[in-house]
Amino acid sequence: MAAENEKMTPSVETFAADAQKAVTEQVEKASKSFETVSAFGQETMEAMLKSQGIAAKAAEELQAEVMAYTKKSVEETVAHAKELGSVHSLAELVEKQTAFAKVSFDSMMRQSARVNEMLVSATKDAMAPFNARVAASVDLMKSTAA
Repeated sequence: MAAENEKMTPSVETFAADAQKAVTEQVEKASKSFETVSAFGQETMEAMLKSQGIAAKAAEELQAEVMAYTKKSVEETVAHAKELGSVHSLAELVEKQTAFAKVSFDSMMRQSARVNEMLVSATKDAMAPFNARVAASVDLMKSTAA
């Protein structure tokens, strides 16, 4: 029996050492995974804050653009109203009003296109940090699957 115990002791010790090594490796792997996920979450939060900053700046720029256009439009309308006060005939009134309506409409269409371009650009810029995070998440998934 003593001989059997002597034969089993190295096997049990080897098994225990292997088990300890496997547990240690799994704990280290889990710890690294937690660190990776934590860092990824932090980077995603930073991307969200960056995106919000970009969106806030774009909103300010859009507001300034709309306010400037509105001011210009009101000034032009007041000047046109004064001009209409000096007309001498109905034909002249219709001619001036038609010309002003055309200029105003063209101006509004150009401004609408400009605001649309600003919105598209702002959306693209604000989404860039999120797009980068999506790409990073795909890379992270690929690396953990490998």
